Amino acid sequence: MRRQRAVGAAAAAGAVVLVLVTSCTGGGGTAPTTGPGTSGSSAPATSYLTGEPGAAGKVLAVKIDNVGAARPQTGLNSADIVYGIEVEGGLSRLMAVFDGNHLPPVVGPVRSARETDLQILPQYGRPVLAFSGAQSQLLPVLKADKDIAAVTGTSAFFRSPDRPAPHNEYLRTKGVADRAAPARDIGLRFAAAPPPGGTAGTSASAAMPSARFAFTWNGSRYRVAMDGAASPWTADNVIIQHVTVKESRFHSRTGFVPFSQTVGSGSAQVLRDGRSYQARWTRPTQSAGTTYTVNGRTVTLHPGRTWIILAP
Repeated sequence: MRRQRAVGAAAAAGAVVLVLVTSCTGGGGTAPTTGPGTSGSSAPATSYLTGEPGAAGKVLAVKIDNVGAARPQTGLNSADIVYGIEVEGGLSRLMAVFDGNHLPPVVGPVRSARETDLQILPQYGRPVLAFSGAQSQLLPVLKADKDIAAVTGTSAFFRSPDRPAPHNEYLRTKGVADRAAPARDIGLRFAAAPPPGGTAGTSASAAMPSARFAFTWNGSRYRVAMDGAASPWTADNVIIQHVTVKESRFHSRTGFVPFSQTVGSGSAQVLRDGRSYQARWTRPTQSAGTTYTVNGRTVTLHPGRTWIILAP
């Protein structure tokens, strides 16, 4: 919840034992007790992004470095949603999605954009995408795209002397989200109580060719580990969304550039409150939101922050 968020933290010490959650055997969703964006005489408006009280503001998405030299990052526990995305060499990069009404002062390290970002973001309703650069043919496409407001190379970016380049570029967030449109319904639904069904379990993991994510339930939220190392980051919900990864239209001289397909459908594992749900994800068009269902019923998330790993 927002009162628990921290702008940044030192890396956590110690090992994390990773146990893959077994598949669930059914279960359906229940009607959300906090519907996104709803209002009424007895219920305040709630955020499309977190299901928490208060309508979401303008959306700022920031591409974040996620190799060892970039850790610990800054600002991730203030993000409403964090995506884990495959990039070149099978490594991972993060895209942190922030509500413009609840921004940390600084986010980073910031890295470059990819074609995958162009498909993920339109469901949010013209967000700002802040990034450090892009492939030469992709950059003009990003700047011309009407579904996002691209921000790169402005005075809001700065280099920290504490780390070597390229892992030292950061973003001062003040005013950066101003060009965005208000947040739109992205398909997530929230409820305080877990839906029926699912399987009890304390840990789950997802892998890319050269990257790993693991999530361990500590009784109140999920602790995040990356590439076998503990981190200061936490999540109230985790979605491991299995996607098709193909080669991007925007090539690199250094090798295969992945493009993670987020329009379509596939399987997903949804984690909340120490339970796992084997689900289906569906997103019919690029402008539509993404729904997660079990046996045709929506899987509701715990109100709060969500990590979504786009696993190949």
